[in-house]
Amino acid sequence: MRAIFEGMPWWVKWIAVPLLVLFVFGGVITSIIGALIGFLFKALLLVALVGGLIFVVRKFKGTESKSSAGEW
Repeated sequence: MRAIFEGMPWWVKWIAVPLLVLFVFGGVITSIIGALIGFLFKALLLVALVGGLIFVVRKFKGTESKSSAGEW
């Protein structure tokens, strides 16, 4: 790979090639990043919902009488 860029100017290696990669694979890169952000959002939403459910169950379980605390 190094031999390909041996005689090229610096701007080809560091400006033109990355711009071509972004132009060709830009849609793929943005869809992967969007999928990752969507997955992280759904994971955080799941954690928040489970935490809220546990909070609500513990709150209502604490208001019950002590005799029914061990029963389902």
